[in-house]
Amino acid sequence: MTDRVLCFGEILLRLAAPGRELLLQAPRLEVYVGGAEANVAVSLAAFGHAPAMAGVLPANPLGRAARDALRGHGVDTTALRFDEGRMGLYFYTTGAGHRPGEVLYDRAGSAFALAPAARYDWPALLAGTGLLHLSGITPALGAASAQAALEAARAARKAGVRVSFDGNYRAKLWAAWPGDPRGTLHALLAETDLAFADHRDIELVLGIDGDANAAAHERFAAAARAAFAAFPHLQRIATTTRTQASVDHHRLGAMLALRDGTLHVREGIELGGIVDRIGAGDAFAAGVLHGVLSGMDDAASLAFGQAAACLKHYLPGDANLAGVDDVMALVNGERLDVRR
Repeated sequence: MTDRVLCFGEILLRLAAPGRELLLQAPRLEVYVGGAEANVAVSLAAFGHAPAMAGVLPANPLGRAARDALRGHGVDTTALRFDEGRMGLYFYTTGAGHRPGEVLYDRAGSAFALAPAARYDWPALLAGTGLLHLSGITPALGAASAQAALEAARAARKAGVRVSFDGNYRAKLWAAWPGDPRGTLHALLAETDLAFADHRDIELVLGIDGDANAAAHERFAAAARAAFAAFPHLQRIATTTRTQASVDHHRLGAMLALRDGTLHVREGIELGGIVDRIGAGDAFAAGVLHGVLSGMDDAASLAFGQAAACLKHYLPGDANLAGVDDVMALVNGERLDVRR
């Protein structure tokens, strides 16, 4: 199985208020390149894999700068296409204490969202690929991107390429157009081998109600059993668990369910003094994928993913840039002395 991973989705620019300020409290914004699938690609490159990014960018300086940023992190960008149109943006206000952060999307009508599904030659794009990674954000952007995501997953299944899918349900995006989130996500999960989804994602897609009084691991396990019954290709479902004392102090755990009924549970790691939580889920996905691609057992893959997600909280920007040694140091509980 080739190590090449193809990530498909929209590349975004994040425009963020500096520090802990409110949006436009000061006359400047910090700019980062991001997007769920792009974040996974960047992190996989940091772990030593061979990720590639597929999608459409605007044929202007912003689109070229986004491409160059990914290329600078070691992501293969030859599958990116450039069309007329605009760059997808989002504005972010970092939270503090008991004031939560806030995301404001400005991505409607982007070059990616408007690109027709026929823009992608999936047999050619998937050639030499071992795994396709995509998320539920792409189909939430509109009819064209929803069709493109479905065609990508189905082409991967036909070509014998494993499919990794992160649910990433975004109610605001789905509400902006008359799409069918349940039906579309159901169709994508039907082609998926490894899903990143919690009990809420699964219950939404399957139209079931979980036991609100059950412990978190019990509700996730029940949802996973229902998902495995509904989706015969599905082999693993991974998720993080998060409790929050404040915006700056979280506790992050993780769970991984297998088709044979095995459930791996990682107790929460305390995260104080959080710098930036955006992209932590993508860091988790990349970490678990690294474990799977590297031949780690499932318990070790989950531990690596959890540690990668934890480290992302202490890096500004959308993507986790920590390498394997950094993540393994946290997994192994190494001391936090300055490395010399």
